[in-house]
Amino acid sequence: MIAAADLPLNKRDAVYHLDLRPEELADIVITVGDPSRVQQVSQHFDHIEIKRAHREFVTHTGTIGKRRLSVLSTGIGVPNIDIVMNELDALVNIDLTTRVPFEKSKQLTIIRFGTTGGLQADCAPGDILISRFGIGFDTLLDYYQHKPLYTLNAMHDALESHLAGESGPFYLAESDKGLLEYFSPLGTVGITATCGGFYGPQGRHLRIPLRFPNLLNKLTTFSFSNLAVINFEMETAGILALGQLLGHRCLSLSMVIANRIKGLFAKDVNAHVEQLIVAALRKIGDLPEQATK
Repeated sequence: MIAAADLPLNKRDAVYHLDLRPEELADIVITVGDPSRVQQVSQHFDHIEIKRAHREFVTHTGTIGKRRLSVLSTGIGVPNIDIVMNELDALVNIDLTTRVPFEKSKQLTIIRFGTTGGLQADCAPGDILISRFGIGFDTLLDYYQHKPLYTLNAMHDALESHLAGESGPFYLAESDKGLLEYFSPLGTVGITATCGGFYGPQGRHLRIPLRFPNLLNKLTTFSFSNLAVINFEMETAGILALGQLLGHRCLSLSMVIANRIKGLFAKDVNAHVEQLIVAALRKIGDLPEQATK
C-alpha cells in the first residue's frame, strides 16, 4: 500500500497536482508546456468533456471524431515532468481507493507538442523536429533505479568522449519506435538535448560566467547512428526516460522558434505552434488503433 504522503490526493480524491481522476484522463495524452496552449489544442476538438486546472497544470479531455484524448500543460522543466509522468501513471496503474498498484499495468500514449531552439544551421523557425533520442542534462534519473539499453550505453560513451568534460552528468532516453516511425513524415528526426534551465544550462551568458562555454558547439558536432543533435529544450528527455521506466509509449514533437547557431527568433510563435498542432492532430486522428495499445 502506498502512503498518503507519497501519493497525495485532494478533497475529490483526484491526484493532487494534476487534479485529475482516472475517468477524466484519455489513453492518448498530449503534453504542452504553456497552460494557454491547452486551449489552443483543444479548440480543435469536436467536443470537450472535462476541464481541470491546478497551478500550471491545465487539462482538457475531449474527442476528435471517435478518438478520445487529453491535452495537459506541464509548465517548464524536468522537475514538473517528474510530477506529470508519475501522476499520469498513477491514474491508470494504481487503485486510488486502496492505494495498491493494479496487477496488470496499462500503457498510455504520451506525445509532447513543444517549442525549441534549433542547433543546426539548417534548422529554421517553422520546422518540426522529432526526437529519436533525448539527452538529459539534469539529475532526474539519479533518483530512480534504471538500466539503460546497450544502444544507449554505446551512445553515452560516444557522447561523453565527444564532450570531453564540457558538461555535467547526463542520461539518455529514446522514443517509442512505433510512434517515431508513424510521425516521422512530419519533420526532421534527430537527437534532443534537454537542459535543466534556460540561460546558463543552454549556453546563454548574461552576467554570470559559464562553466561549460563550449557545450553548445560540442553538441552541434556530435552524431550517433547518423543522427545529429538538432535542438535544445527543457522537457523531452524526462518524458522519454520516465515513459520507458513506467512502460508508456512516448514521443516528442518540437516546433523550432529559434536558431541558436544563427541567432534567429520567430516573429510569430503562435502561428508556428498552430502549424505543429494542426499537423500532429491530423496524424493522431488517423493513428492506427493498435499503435495506441
